[in-house]
This record gives sequence, C-alpha cells and structure tokens, in this order.
Amino acid sequence: MDHMGIHYNVWIMLLSYVLSVTASYSALNLICQVPSSTARTRRLWLLAGACVLGSGIWAMHFVGILAVRLPFDVRYSAGKVIMSMLVGIVFCYLGLSGALAQRMTFLRCAASGLLLGAGISIMHYVGMSSMKMEAEIHYYLPSQSISVMIAFIASFMSIMLIGRFKDSPGFNRWKLYSALLLGMAVSGMHYTSMQSSHFAYDSWLGSNPSLLQTDVILLMGVSLVTLFMFGISGGAVFLDRHMLERMAYHDPLTGLPNRHGLERYFRNWFLTGRPGAVFFVDLDRFKSINDTLGHDIGDMLLQEVASRLLQSVSPKGNVFRLGGDEFLIAEPDFTPEEAAEEASRILQEVKKSYRIEGNDLYVTASVGISMAPEHGTDRSSLMKAADTALYTSKDSGKNKFSMFDQEMNRHQLRRMSLEKDLRKALAQSEFMVVYQPKWDSLMNVTVGLEALLRWRHPEHGIISPAEFIPIAEETGLIVPITYWMLHEVCSQNMLWHTEEIASVAVSINMSARMFESENLYEVVEEALARSGLAPQYLELEITESIAMNNMEETVAQLSKLRNLGVRVSLDDFGTGFSSLGNLDEIPVNTLKIDQVFIRKSKMHSKKAIISNIIAIASNLNMEVVAEGVETPEQIELLQSLGCRVMQGYYYGRPMPVHELGQWFTENAAAV
Repeated sequence: MDHMGIHYNVWIMLLSYVLSVTASYSALNLICQVPSSTARTRRLWLLAGACVLGSGIWAMHFVGILAVRLPFDVRYSAGKVIMSMLVGIVFCYLGLSGALAQRMTFLRCAASGLLLGAGISIMHYVGMSSMKMEAEIHYYLPSQSISVMIAFIASFMSIMLIGRFKDSPGFNRWKLYSALLLGMAVSGMHYTSMQSSHFAYDSWLGSNPSLLQTDVILLMGVSLVTLFMFGISGGAVFLDRHMLERMAYHDPLTGLPNRHGLERYFRNWFLTGRPGAVFFVDLDRFKSINDTLGHDIGDMLLQEVASRLLQSVSPKGNVFRLGGDEFLIAEPDFTPEEAAEEASRILQEVKKSYRIEGNDLYVTASVGISMAPEHGTDRSSLMKAADTALYTSKDSGKNKFSMFDQEMNRHQLRRMSLEKDLRKALAQSEFMVVYQPKWDSLMNVTVGLEALLRWRHPEHGIISPAEFIPIAEETGLIVPITYWMLHEVCSQNMLWHTEEIASVAVSINMSARMFESENLYEVVEEALARSGLAPQYLELEITESIAMNNMEETVAQLSKLRNLGVRVSLDDFGTGFSSLGNLDEIPVNTLKIDQVFIRKSKMHSKKAIISNIIAIASNLNMEVVAEGVETPEQIELLQSLGCRVMQGYYYGRPMPVHELGQWFTENAAAV
C-alpha cells in the first residue's frame, strides 16, 4: 500500500475560489431583498439565496477535486453526491435566515456562522465519502480540525458583515468583503482538509460498475450546477423586476402602486429638490355603498375611480392606492395653480355617474393638497400636510379640495391635543350638563328641558360642543360619555322631582354610535332603575340621519324604548337626509323644527316649510317644538301656524343646575 502526496493545478484552484466568491456574492445579493419584501416573498428570496450558495459550495468542492492530480481512476456515488449538495443548501438556509434577524447579537452571529461553517464542513466530508477509488483516505484529526475552524471563523466574520449591507440590494463593498470571506471559508476549508488528507493506494481494489465515471461526467455535473446557480440568480432578478416586484409594490385590485411603491417612488424619484404637489384623495360616503350593495360592487367602483384618476393626472403624475378608498397622487414640477386646476378636474371626473352591475352609482371625493418644498421636503411631511388639508375638505362639506396652510396645521394640532385630553376628561370629571327650557308659549309654563353636554378643559376653559363632539363621535368616546350623561341627567331629574322643583321630561341627544352598540335599551333601563326616575320623564333625541341609517334595527330599538315609556323626539327635522314616506314608521313623539328655518322665518319659502312641518306633525299625532326662538315676531308667527312649544334664548339660555333652580323659582314655571 503506497502513501501519496497531493498535487494541484493552480489555475483550477483559482477558478474554484472565484466560483465560490461569485456564488457567495450572488447569494448575498439575493438575501438583501428579504428586508424590503412582503412576508409571502421573504422565504422565496431566502431559499433562492440558500440554493445559490449551497450549489456554489458544492461546485467549488468538486472543481477542487478536479484540480487534484491522482494516478488512479475515481468514481462517484450518485446518491452521496446529491446528498452533499442538499446538505449544503439546508445549512445555508438555516445560517442565512439567522443572519437576517432584525436585531443581531454576537450570539446570533456566532450561531449563524456555526451553521454555515457546519454546512461547508459536512458537505465537504459527504462529498469526499462519495469518492470510490483504488485508495483509502486517511484524515489526520488535528489538521482536519484546523480546516473546520477555518470554515467556522471565516463564516462568522462574513455573517458579522451582513448587517452593514442587508438593506442594500445593489452593489456594496461590504457585500463584496463578505463574499470574499465566504469564498475563503469554502476554499480554505476544502484545500486545508485535502492537504492534510493521505491517500493510501491499494492496487487490488476493484471498481464498482454502478458508479459514475470521473472527470468528464464530473465536469459536466459541475457545469450544470454552475449554470443552475446562475440560472437561479438571473431568474430571481427577473422575478424581482417583473412578478415579485409587482406583487410587492402594486395593489392587486386596481393595479396601482401601493404604499411600498409610494415609498420607493419618493425615495428614488420625487424628492430631488424640485417643486411638486401631493394630493390626498378620499371618497365620500364610500362605506354606505359597501354596506348596501356589498364589497364586490365596492371593489368595482374603486377600479373605476382608479381609472378616472389615471386619466385626470398629468403625463408625469403618478397615482397610488394607499388602502380602502384612499388614493395619493404625486405631481413633480407642479405649481399651486396647476395643483388647484388638477384637483378641480379630479372632483369633476369622480362625481360623474358610474354604471356597475346594473346600478347607477354616484360618489364624490374630498382632496387635500400639499406643495413641495413649501410644506415639506420628505414624504412623511408632505403626506401629513396633505392629510391635514383633506380633513379640512371633509369638515367643510366634502366634494371639495383644500390647499394646506399653517392655520390648518394649528387646527390639526389642537384637534390632536383635544383628542388626547378627551380620553381622560371623563375620568377627571371635566364634563358638566347644562339645561335649556322648552316653553309652552300659550300656558306660559316649562314643559321640558334639553340636557346639553359641556367640557370644562383645565387649560382651554369651556370647549365648544361643535369642536369636541365630532372628535368623540369619530373615536367612539361618545359612547361612555353618553352613558355617564344618562345616569347624571336621570339622577338630577329625580332630585328635582323629590324636592318638588320641577316635574318635566328631560331630553338627551343620542349619537349613532349608541345604536351601533345594540345595548341602548339596557343602558337606559339601568339609568332609570338606579335613579328611580319614571320612564316618561326621559326623552331621547335622535337626528334624521340616525333614523334612516339601518332603519329596521333603529326602529326596533326605539320601539322597545317607547314600550318602556321613554319618549323619543326627531331633532333638526328638515335638514337631514330622510324620506317622508318612512316618517310614520319611526316611533317618535315629537318633531323639532330646526333653528335654521326659524332664523329665516321672514322668508316666504321658510315660512311655508315651517307650516308644512307643523301640519305633518299634527296629522301624525306628534308634538312639535321650534328651536332657536329669539324674538317676539318669531313667537307670533309660530303661534299663528299652530306651534306653541318653543325653545331658544328668548325663554332661557342653557344653564347649569344651580342657575336653573333659581330660574324655575323666578319664572314660577314648574309643572
């Protein structure tokens, strides 16, 4: 048995190192796509990187075998050859996945380097065991330990560098350094192990005919694997540029770029020191279409809106869908005048009728505009400014556009501050209830009170309900506030009864949110039971929009309350969205004429409307109350038309409890 040294072809050795570095760089380039990808595509990028790196390590190993000059034939076990490649891919996947954690620690880097080094080493020895030849390989353990340590240390150092470039899909020098270290780990481990291995030649050892022939077949296998490796890299790049990029950066419903596409657009193209405009577009009343006609119709409507927005923008403009019914338009090199002109065009296009599945649909939009660089020089600032302007458009009646200014910013900051303070106002007892009398102008007595909410802010004083009630509605805080108010009003009214100061019904305004909770009956019943107040002394005021929204459910809840004995009044009648054909179906005791008609009662048209409302109430056996009465002329007109119960500053302003008691005494008005 002869012991032989090993001789190498230097050029093939150099080729093997270049192959391992190229495979490493390609794999690292692929896994750099992981941090910016969606959850669905991250594993695909990671698997592609592991396949490229694992097959690159495998190819380098067998190219390294080809660099060895041996005096005998070598055959290979096909099963072990394939197994060695699979081992390399699996360990590369585990090592690279650990290296891409958001928060990298020394221990995590060490674990990832250990897995990668183990993959390189195990692949090497499985590959060596696949060799069938007329010789036996003897490994010298200390030298082999050094080769394994080279794989571990170089892999660890390479993993340590990943944090410097994992968010950079393009060329990065740290990525190149990491690839060079990985190439060193692979080739260093291989050649150190081979150099310390001894081949003991035995001329009588036979060959197994079921094994693969060497050199030509091995070279073909390595070539195919190399092509496979570069095929994955090229295919992944193609997939990224076309399919996966579209999945990650485009909205599947409308085909428009999504939030990820928006971020990339702003980062790469929009903010380059040039002026531009950002439009926030939000559809008005889109939720009602979804709720009434279904989400399929809603999705088709969104597709039509997206198409119209694309037609409305300039050739340089870009339209993005942010989610739901929110769109964003970016227009580079735009002036405020051009932005205003385009916003008007958008509003006109969006509000045209839509014919979808046999339905004629009408929808409007609200638009907020911010300008670069006046309102910001980064994406976040411009979007925030445009969003603030959008709120202004919504608050001022919808189907409008608004250009951002600093006054809007102050308004938005105040709104955010009030929303934050509103969340703790109830716990800190900052709310109070004031009461405004309802006066029978013929009998000259008080026949009721309306309870109104006030907020005593510790810094800003009394906050107008017109300012904080919409915030409470939007955030849902109106529900616990109304619970508190019900208990407060019922207890106070019971106290007036006990002290024989007044014996009248007190009305409380109800929010649509209270009907959404579907436990209004239980809440009212509990408030009455705790206070001991008879149900007929509590009245709930609802608006027309509440009555018409989900009418069947609303009527069912109101009917239960009416059966309990609680009174119901329809507030602001004539100003909301309602159908006279449904009015008789709503369980209502009282119609309240809105003050907008009373203020303009000298106009013949308003007088006619008031007269008709009173006639409707009379024919439906409902009581009628006129709001906003301030002059004797208004009183005289209302009396002549048949309205006797009135409410307004002429008879009494909203008063806190301690003033109301004195007012009762002075007016001798208790019934």
